[in-house]
Amino acid sequence: MFALVALDLPLKQAFTYTIDPEIADTVAVGHRVVVPFGKREMTGYVIELLDAFNAPYELKPIKRVIDASPLYGRQLIDLADWMSRYYLCSLGEALSMMIPGGRRELGIPPLEIEEDLSFERIQHLSDEQDAAIKEILRREKPMYYLYGVTGSGKSEVFLRCAEAVIAEGKSVIYLVPEITLTHQLAQQVSSRFANKVAILHSALTPSQRLKEWKRIVRGEVDLAIGARSAVFAPFENLGLIILDEEHENSYKSGNTPRYHARQVAQRRCQQEGATLVMGSATPSLEAYSLMLDGSQVGALRLSKRVAGGSMPRVEVVNLAFEKSLVSSALKQGIKQTLDKQRQVILFLNRRGFSYFFHCNSCGYELHCPHCSVALTYHKKSEQMVCHYCGYRTAPMRVCPECRSVDVTYSGFGTEMVEQEIRTLFPKARVERLDTDSAKEKGHVQKTLSEFRQGSIDILLGTQMVAKGLNFPKVELVGIVLADSGMNIPDFRSQERTFSLLVQVSGRAGRYNDQGKVIIQTFHPDNPAIQYALDGDVEGFYNEELVVRKETGFPPYSRLINLVLRGRNQKKVEEETAKLEALLDAGSAHIKAEVLTAGECPLEMIASNHRFHILVSGKDGSSAHHLVSTVLASYTPPSTVYLEVDFDPLQLL
Repeated sequence: MFALVALDLPLKQAFTYTIDPEIADTVAVGHRVVVPFGKREMTGYVIELLDAFNAPYELKPIKRVIDASPLYGRQLIDLADWMSRYYLCSLGEALSMMIPGGRRELGIPPLEIEEDLSFERIQHLSDEQDAAIKEILRREKPMYYLYGVTGSGKSEVFLRCAEAVIAEGKSVIYLVPEITLTHQLAQQVSSRFANKVAILHSALTPSQRLKEWKRIVRGEVDLAIGARSAVFAPFENLGLIILDEEHENSYKSGNTPRYHARQVAQRRCQQEGATLVMGSATPSLEAYSLMLDGSQVGALRLSKRVAGGSMPRVEVVNLAFEKSLVSSALKQGIKQTLDKQRQVILFLNRRGFSYFFHCNSCGYELHCPHCSVALTYHKKSEQMVCHYCGYRTAPMRVCPECRSVDVTYSGFGTEMVEQEIRTLFPKARVERLDTDSAKEKGHVQKTLSEFRQGSIDILLGTQMVAKGLNFPKVELVGIVLADSGMNIPDFRSQERTFSLLVQVSGRAGRYNDQGKVIIQTFHPDNPAIQYALDGDVEGFYNEELVVRKETGFPPYSRLINLVLRGRNQKKVEEETAKLEALLDAGSAHIKAEVLTAGECPLEMIASNHRFHILVSGKDGSSAHHLVSTVLASYTPPSTVYLEVDFDPLQLL
């Protein structure tokens, strides 16, 4: 017998191996196997068994089988095959990304899911919730979008639909954008689903993830909860995929294949006859456009908060007239909230203490030697840090160029805001939650648990605090600087700013009518801020759609970003020009075009010079056809690496 095996290599073909008689009974489609490849051994994925194979050369045998039973079936192989064609990767690369890499289960402690009785099944639904559930379960459309204000009860609608689908004998995948939310959700729903819940996300060890994966394969699980990669949960009888907070960028993979969980979920539901239900208070513009069209996606509106709270009052503060990064209005708001023994969330999308080292004598600015970005000063660790490559150096008190001591650190991050808040409110219990503090083991869960219990008065954080977390006692949300993502050279910057403002604001006043949001900005007239101030979601989207249509950006086109990088700047530039010429020549016959080619806005990261080519097509297939046709006959030299990003979420 022979086995067709896919390998985790950027090679389009699978490879045929012989199966020795002594292991023939243990090899099946869906097994991981160890095979020789050149002078090394690799893990491969069996995708087909063959009774006969005529080869003009001697075939090598499979060395050994890793798993006692298959880990994946034909459905995931078909999905991986689609991904390989859609995202231009190999079948092996797609399968390798789907399937956990753990090898042993012995000695692995079970994942602990604490039951929290405060999240029992809600007895009474609002009329809007009830209508949404009935519409989804009618399954008249392949996709539905639950579009509601923050705190409108989307989660309960999702869970009721999941219960109904599971009662029919089918399985459910529930996707959330953050690993933090995975554990929060698992704690909420474990008892509702008789503990037949699996957790899948990248923060688990490979062996933990493999153990959860095998529970699903054995049919011990009805509901899989997880971040992006949980979309590949190996259910054989999938009935529903829920994609919560659909707008979140974390659903897009940063590694090959650069897939978006929404696109993969859509394909998987189509392939397996399941229903896709998405939800957000701030849909992506692509999803909003599909809702307006209505032919593929059924839009379901939830307009009221279900816990009795009203939408928070919003106040905008112009920082141009303030002397401190904590304005007088924000200071007063924090004091009033603490006096009532309620809680405060402060949001700032900048880590560190301060951002820019500047010499006032010669103008020197300190940048990362490996990246095109300024270093950030972290006071706690007393280091200057690059947030792109991790480079670290000691802070400078003297200019390295002219030796002047007239130097300043400007800008501010979460560490500086934390210091000022502790100075202003010395009796308040303050905690910071950002990527730096999250590196301490258990810090995120401990902080969120203490904040929920009321042991922390003020929670200061970056994007972590904006993603679906629900705290009953939060009355004030302060957005310290709303401008941080506004001036990025990216056509999505306004959309991201608006979404972030609405989502962060939505943490306030969920359970009472006293919620308040204070937005601090140097640009109070910016449309994203004005629409967020008025709570006018449709107004912002409709205006942004007009801008996108005029400029030809998504959802009115399809973009593909090809990034070439390497240590030799001249070589990368030459290859970019060569590939651009090939694409230009191909575009004469295909309705797609090269919009721009040149240095990336972040020209260097980790000592790699970066150039990009942005390809656009008016329909969904033309840009893909152009790029796939050209790349079929183009291979970059070994010193230049090519990244292909379909439907990029950022162009930096």
